[in-house]
Amino acid sequence: MKYEWIDEFLLAKKGVSKDFKEEWNWIRYLIEDKMFVAICFNDEGKPYYITLKLEPSEGDFLRRQYEDIIPGYYMNKLHWNSIKVDGSVPDELLKDLLDKSYQLVLKGFSKKKQLHILGES
Repeated sequence: MKYEWIDEFLLAKKGVSKDFKEEWNWIRYLIEDKMFVAICFNDEGKPYYITLKLEPSEGDFLRRQYEDIIPGYYMNKLHWNSIKVDGSVPDELLKDLLDKSYQLVLKGFSKKKQLHILGES
């Protein structure tokens, strides 16, 4: 996988945990019980997609710019996007997209819960 730094990058965010969803063959990164990123594995156990949440207009724009960004694999195609793990998406862009996915899911919690997750309560 091209993006070897992704696990450390995501787990450094406040309130993030990860699990392995065996029936899906995915590593999921979660805020509380809400997924914001998944790494999808093929039958040989090799990662092939990084799936993350984006605002629909941004996801649509990026899909037109990068052939390695596609509608979310096994997810809602409007809100979720998948990135090929050995593709041409630059590291800095992927980091930005991972941050945006984290923020989108975090904003789905109440303000009180957000403060708790961020350690500010």
